[in-house]
Amino acid sequence: MVNFIGTFSVIPSLPKKLETLREIAYNLYWTWNHDARELFRRMDGQLWEDTNHNPVLLLGRISQDRLGELENDYGFISHLNRVYVQLNVYLQEKTWYSKKYGDNQETNIAYFSAEFGLTECLQIYSGGLGILSGDHVKSASDLGLPFVAVGLCYKEGYFQQYLASDGWQQEKYTLTDFYNQPMELVTDDTGRPIKITLDFPGRVVFVQVWRILVGRVTLYLLDTNVAENSDGDKKITRALYGGNMETRIQQEILLGIGGIRALHALGIKPKVCHMNEGHSAFLGLERIRYLMQYEKLSYEEAKTINFYSNIFTTHTPVPAGIDVFSNDLVEKYFGKYYREELKISDTEFYKLGTIIRDEEPANFNMAHLAMNTAGFVNGVSKLHGEVSKKLWVDGFKNIPFDEIPIDYVTNGIHTHSHISNEMQDLLLRYLGDKIIQDPSDIRAWSRIDEIPDEELWRTHERRRERLVAFARRRLRNQIENRGGSPSDIEAAKEVLNASALTIGFARRFATYKRANLIFKDLERLVDLMMNPEMPLQLIIAGKAHPRDEEGKKLIQEIYSIAQEENMRKRIVFLENYDMNIARYMVEGCDVWLNNPRRPLEASGTSGMKIIANGGLNFSVLDGWWDEGYDRYAGWRIGSGEEYEDSDYQDEIEARQIYETLEKEIIPRFYQRGEDKLPRGWIEMMKASMIKLGPEFNTNRMVQEYTDKFYIPSYSKRKYLSLDNYKDGKELALWKIKIFKNWSEIKFLDIASETKQSEVKVGAEFSIKAKLRLGGLSPEDVDVQIYYGKADDKNKAHSNEFITMELQGKTADIFDYIGVIDCEKTGNFGFTLRVLPKHEMMINPFEMGLIAWA
Repeated sequence: MVNFIGTFSVIPSLPKKLETLREIAYNLYWTWNHDARELFRRMDGQLWEDTNHNPVLLLGRISQDRLGELENDYGFISHLNRVYVQLNVYLQEKTWYSKKYGDNQETNIAYFSAEFGLTECLQIYSGGLGILSGDHVKSASDLGLPFVAVGLCYKEGYFQQYLASDGWQQEKYTLTDFYNQPMELVTDDTGRPIKITLDFPGRVVFVQVWRILVGRVTLYLLDTNVAENSDGDKKITRALYGGNMETRIQQEILLGIGGIRALHALGIKPKVCHMNEGHSAFLGLERIRYLMQYEKLSYEEAKTINFYSNIFTTHTPVPAGIDVFSNDLVEKYFGKYYREELKISDTEFYKLGTIIRDEEPANFNMAHLAMNTAGFVNGVSKLHGEVSKKLWVDGFKNIPFDEIPIDYVTNGIHTHSHISNEMQDLLLRYLGDKIIQDPSDIRAWSRIDEIPDEELWRTHERRRERLVAFARRRLRNQIENRGGSPSDIEAAKEVLNASALTIGFARRFATYKRANLIFKDLERLVDLMMNPEMPLQLIIAGKAHPRDEEGKKLIQEIYSIAQEENMRKRIVFLENYDMNIARYMVEGCDVWLNNPRRPLEASGTSGMKIIANGGLNFSVLDGWWDEGYDRYAGWRIGSGEEYEDSDYQDEIEARQIYETLEKEIIPRFYQRGEDKLPRGWIEMMKASMIKLGPEFNTNRMVQEYTDKFYIPSYSKRKYLSLDNYKDGKELALWKIKIFKNWSEIKFLDIASETKQSEVKVGAEFSIKAKLRLGGLSPEDVDVQIYYGKADDKNKAHSNEFITMELQGKTADIFDYIGVIDCEKTGNFGFTLRVLPKHEMMINPFEMGLIAWA
């Protein structure tokens, strides 16, 4: 093996007039600026495609002769100058955040995710979580948040998919040349890479940092492929979701602990940290360690202060989606860390890895670690918030279900990244640039009705035509790569019909997503697809995890059906699903099909991407569609039922798919007047855009995160840090006092002041109570009446509470009184409870303490 003794970098040589191309290429603002993308395509259309839409690689490969031509092309120079001005105006203009919260940039929100889907040439994502992370960062840029993001720099990224001749998924891994990507190595003043270190068992691991500019936001990626590391440690960041459990814990240590250290090394000390899924949860430990080492706080003080400025977003509705490590593996990597750095016992440390407080932890759960170190916890849709409470209800014993402290913020998509050029131009023409400046503006979307039906329909038809042309090209390449016959390659030119009703299905091939549900009654589906007057066609894409045999079987089943002679022109499976394929599909499909098993889709965002493009959703009422469904804006599968018998569920819901297609979707699409326009269909397109467009986007989502979590987190962090953490230290002591004395709380007497057993509507029902608080004072607690209809006492969201007032004190006994306003008829029950109370608490249940009468 050859070992190089030195390295050097070669960068594109650009004429002076074209030098601004470099600045444009290295800021991913071009990924959602259609004019910028057209600029690069204009340089060399075929090379733009060959480089997988990578402007840095394009600049490196384009010939000097072509650059000379462009330098003297006044039209191109004008286009270049226009895009450069657009970039600089974008970077300098006032933003939503600065208008609402001022220009204070010290908030420093740091967002951590294991993957980021920013553009197809950057292979650091696998699916929905990564796309959501990328869109979150883009909207943080649009809104002007003081925001940085942290991820890992995968040399291989996620696998590239291709199908064998029998339809079985194969995987190949390609290495990414970071020096030919829109990213740069972070260096010091001398040009040397900035590196941090991590203590791993028996060795030190070195980490370098890459920087990606995403509009106004910087994304930092951590990379262990450096000379100082062993071959094994160089591979820690080799593959996304690759390797074994030891690889996974190494990556998560790197993301969480390494991420915090990297930011500090760059002079960035975030006030607020947002964990997007539990992969980065170790950052909670590192933030504690930092305050202990550099601010000389105790473990309890540091833990308490950090708790109020950490946010955890969960994306999984099932335990299998959470990383859980054995205690032995955790001890291997953290034994020294918790003993010497955190200075706590093994009992204290391992309790951080579980929310089950009354059992010895059998393993270390990353979601539980995040929940134990983050004051703000949320799911990613309204339904998922409820599902998350069910998932973790055992960790909140004695707390009523609807009061379990798990919130929700429904996901969205970065509209400008997923809307077609043509549709965006149409919206700009009729709605103005407000739709660009603020995709969450309801008033802007409400003007969709002003767009003439003919223009909206023709714009959408052009995108369907381009989707069909794209699918034919991809299919032809797939057949060629598979060694197909010349006749099969030639036949690929005739698949699909550019005018036919086109349904798209593209997502990860997990079994719960039921990609084969529409094929359950193949004979009935064939009848629908083969109607010469009203044809139907399907375009399908998606990857199964390399170790998911059942998912691969689904792909093989669909591939086999698509190879049948009568189906070849009606069904196409596009291999190697990525952001480029997704772009063509969401821009060109008429209907987006989604049929997961409810409630296993936490949110789902693929269906959101077709909204601004004029597509319509046809989905199970799960995730975001449970909130978004409107009979005038799309179709539903089922009515929100959940089944124990999955075979029965498949039978029922497959039948509903066929019936809805046959009786509603297909007839509406093909119902045309003399002008050949499907007016009823266009009416639904407009209704979908008006109702769903302003709601299901990441600008609304990030605004919600900011108002609900980021700003409150920052405010608490700032307050607790004043005067050398004076209030933070006092809060930690207060919590210790509460835990120590909680068991001393006793209800001594409860009596109703209202003598009658029945009261009339509008009357008051008074209750008095005598309590002993032990070592606590009335200022430490909130004494409440908890009441509701007797028959619904265990039904979520059925009960209410009111705070009782302190009336007096005799010795160590406190007297309280409370009044229930009787506004409804029925048989009601009540009880009393005591909760901790402090002005800094996010919610009264965060300590897990509650004393019931």
